[in-house]
Amino acid sequence: MMTKRVLSTAMLWGGLGVLLWFGGTPCAVFLVGLVSLLTLREFYQIQSAAGQAPFAKLGMLFGTLVTVAPWFQARMGWSEERLLPLAVVVFAIRVLGERTPEKRVSSLASTLFGLVYVGLMLQFFVRILTPQPGDIVSPAGRLLLCLWLIVVAKVCDTGALLTGLAIGRHPLAPQISPKKTWEGALGGVASSVLVGAIGAWIARSQMAPCLTPGRAALVAVPVATVAIVADLIESVLKRSAGVKDSGSLVPGIGGVFDVTDSLLLAAPVGYFLFGLA
Repeated sequence: MMTKRVLSTAMLWGGLGVLLWFGGTPCAVFLVGLVSLLTLREFYQIQSAAGQAPFAKLGMLFGTLVTVAPWFQARMGWSEERLLPLAVVVFAIRVLGERTPEKRVSSLASTLFGLVYVGLMLQFFVRILTPQPGDIVSPAGRLLLCLWLIVVAKVCDTGALLTGLAIGRHPLAPQISPKKTWEGALGGVASSVLVGAIGAWIARSQMAPCLTPGRAALVAVPVATVAIVADLIESVLKRSAGVKDSGSLVPGIGGVFDVTDSLLLAAPVGYFLFGLA
């Protein structure tokens, strides 16, 4: 299992690097949209397994549009603020005629939760990627900021796993995820701080003054912390549905949601701390 996990991780990072090298920012936005779509698919599958009866297909469509909306607003004048209210109206109408009385509240709630927790949260990666008039950060710098945020959040996962296996003793949240420990969490945050500072130093010519190495080390702490929280939230969702993994698309890891879980809360936190708002 660990070998498959390492190989899958290496292939994911290698593939991501090749695509971004040749495709640049437009490719990155497309990938974020695709990841949003696949994550929403698994999110709604988990909700269905938990008996919530969400509007999965239309939820996936609206959620993906919400994710990529800032890019299209900057280029085509889309009004992204209209998407979520429109979705609420559409699903409120549908739920009256397409769900039984006992399912209506949970159906509406689970569908809209997916739009916010996945679609809207991943939107902040697109906000980071989208150049703005009078930018102090170049398009390449924005792409590096996005990659930095992803790496810091995911390194926390790896650091927490390895530290927990080595010295983990005290359970972090035994009723949610029994294998996670406080020692592992601290090791994960420390790993993120170290890698974040090194990454910012390597890319300092592109990311300064938005993210100097010293500031990167500070920003990595809340980013890594919310990455741990987001991982626990996914565990809560899976436990409510009685499933171990969100899917089987990624060998050794599980589903796409099992990969993106820690990124969902890291995206908005990183965006605001970068000072891009």
